[in-house]
Amino acid sequence: MRTPDLDRSRPDPWPSMGAWLGERLSEFLDVAAFLAAGRFVYESGSPVIGTDPYRPHTFVWFHRDLRDEAAVPGAIRVISQDERIVVVDKPAFLSTIPRGRHVAQSVVVRLRAELGLPEVSPLHRLDRVTSGLLILATEKRWRGAYQSMFQRGEVQKVYRALAPLRSDPDLPVIVRNHLHKQRGRMQAEIVAGAPANSESLVELEATVDEATAIYRLTPRTGRTHQLRMHMLGLGIPISQDPLYPLVRDVSVDDFAHPLQLLASELSFTDPVDGEPRQFTSARSLPLQGERVTAR
Repeated sequence: MRTPDLDRSRPDPWPSMGAWLGERLSEFLDVAAFLAAGRFVYESGSPVIGTDPYRPHTFVWFHRDLRDEAAVPGAIRVISQDERIVVVDKPAFLSTIPRGRHVAQSVVVRLRAELGLPEVSPLHRLDRVTSGLLILATEKRWRGAYQSMFQRGEVQKVYRALAPLRSDPDLPVIVRNHLHKQRGRMQAEIVAGAPANSESLVELEATVDEATAIYRLTPRTGRTHQLRMHMLGLGIPISQDPLYPLVRDVSVDDFAHPLQLLASELSFTDPVDGEPRQFTSARSLPLQGERVTAR
């Protein structure tokens, strides 16, 4: 990680490297213990001393102790692979990138080992609890073209969700509102009166039984938790959602009840060769969970 420039608006700029590290990382690890053990190092390899004067624009390296991770059940199915991209069908509970408690059990770490592609990296994100299609670049040189395509909104995405059967006939419906996800908070929120920054088309696709249905969801934007919030706002929260409407106390190693949300279709015009590309998940609703014995 890299230290920022001194913020002239701060009334009390960091007096030392130890102070900056404490503010930046104390929520996640014992900074004092890491400093004492010489586990923070500069790019040169020399240890960071807590009393060192603060150095802007300086790289600091460290390795955290990783917790044991329960193996996430379900294979990463490769839907398509060529020189530039890999399209996979992600199981629920597998993080897209290594972060927090989920390092080895992430798509990136698994695929780098399974496919022998050390530079493979995602071009967009799926929530850890969401299943379905994810596109990754095989090498860094391909990231720009494909990532720009996502940023410009040129990728058509279709999701499917299992949720309560809505009793009134006002579907299909386009949901628009302003969503905000504050860092450190688990749930997003709707900001009343603010200009809309999210839009989703919600359609009833099939009735499962008297109480449950499958919905086809077409997001026109990509805000955090957008589809989950829009379904909740319609009074039909997605089945097995651990966050909405209420945050449920579920262990990170409990894989028994996957969120019933599937990224089922992706289509776009390839930015490199101009060819139309379309992919479909092999998974279907309802998604099945598994119980894993704690180690």
